[in-house]
Amino acid sequence: MVDVHEPKVRSYNMSQIKSKNTRPEILVRRFLHKKGFRFRLHDNNLPGKPDLVLRKFKTVIFVNGCFWHMHENCKYFKLPKTRTSWWKEKLNKNKKRDLLWHKQLRNLGWNVLIVWECKIRKDPEATLESLTKAITNGRYSSSSFSGSSSASSGTANNSDKN
Repeated sequence: MVDVHEPKVRSYNMSQIKSKNTRPEILVRRFLHKKGFRFRLHDNNLPGKPDLVLRKFKTVIFVNGCFWHMHENCKYFKLPKTRTSWWKEKLNKNKKRDLLWHKQLRNLGWNVLIVWECKIRKDPEATLESLTKAITNGRYSSSSFSGSSSASSGTANNSDKN
């Protein structure tokens, strides 16, 4: 299938996609700040430059876009129909790199929390409340938040153990 945009238009569109200060990330930051949490943003000294670093709780938070991080079984992740092999390779590299960063951070003693874009869209209050519980309890290392802190219901899980 041929791309519907000219190369210059496609290049411009792709250049406008932000990696920092996205709407879901800003929503998480505002919520946590209102709850009294203080954090650093995009710490260059840590693997993966986590979106938020809460030193007091030895916790880092990544706010992941479902497409760019290949969120499985998510309606926001669909492999593009053009240049499929190129996209598959690129997105798989992103996923492998994420797992490597999470492992490195855990080895340094950090709790790694992941907030998915789709969960923020679907139920922001429940997702963010679950996040605050995970931060203060420090027991959901490498969790993916889906709006509930219950690991048994499959909404928060340790899916990237390595």
